[in-house]
Amino acid sequence: LAQQDLETKKYRNMVIDLGDGVKTRAQLTLPAVGNGPFPGVLLIHGSGTNDMNETQAENAKPFWQISQYLTERGFAVLRYDKRGIGEGGTVINTSIWGNMTINDLIEDSKKALNVLMQQPEVDPKRISLVGHSEGTIIVPRVAIDNSTNVKNIVLMGISTMNALDLEYYQDVVLPVEYANQ
Repeated sequence: LAQQDLETKKYRNMVIDLGDGVKTRAQLTLPAVGNGPFPGVLLIHGSGTNDMNETQAENAKPFWQISQYLTERGFAVLRYDKRGIGEGGTVINTSIWGNMTINDLIEDSKKALNVLMQQPEVDPKRISLVGHSEGTIIVPRVAIDNSTNVKNIVLMGISTMNALDLEYYQDVVLPVEYANQ
């Protein structure tokens, strides 16, 4: 029988320096059993005010759930808050949040990837990137620039239209449709 009290995961809270005085919270989830170095996974969030867990509601934290699942299977997983965002998707700095570009997000992901690869428990030659929604635009760019280390990419909820059209649809068209219903 499985031992429910046997710890299978451990956590390391971190702060990632994104440059220009911008820092963000992060958490590395590690297997509590087994000998590393472990393959690493970086989770890259979608559009909107996403914290490291991609919190949608109290019980809807898909990145937290993915990190738990992967860590129980032997992966070290790094999650981080989007720049200017805090716990629960709260905007903590409107200037940073309101002025970021897709290039900022790509650079943030590259910095998070470097932090992941520098952890002693992580095998820097066995890295996977997982992107959701807007993250599916970022992941291929980060992977191409780190092709010797990134071995796999996973794209979930792939964005099939350009970012401007997608944001307009999400922020204008959908709310109008819901209001009309």
